[in-house]
Amino acid sequence: MNSEKKTKRIEVRAPMSGVFYRRPAPDQPPYVEIGDTVKKKQVLALLETMKVFQKVKCPAKGKIVEIAPEDETALKDEQLMFVIET
Repeated sequence: MNSEKKTKRIEVRAPMSGVFYRRPAPDQPPYVEIGDTVKKKQVLALLETMKVFQKVKCPAKGKIVEIAPEDETALKDEQLMFVIET
């Protein structure tokens, strides 16, 4: 028997274009870092569109393996934000 656990990678993409924020406020730490274990529906970042902030939530339990954009980067619709390994 193969005792290796199969892992799956989930890509979290921008639901719309907007400005990507890794932290809730400039003086606060980022919501998540690479290597963090995250829960389903945990807030990963904020996306600002037309002065409205939308929380980007984790779709599944797992581990953050990639954070694609830099903080305060303008993103296009469907642009990659995070990769989560489950």
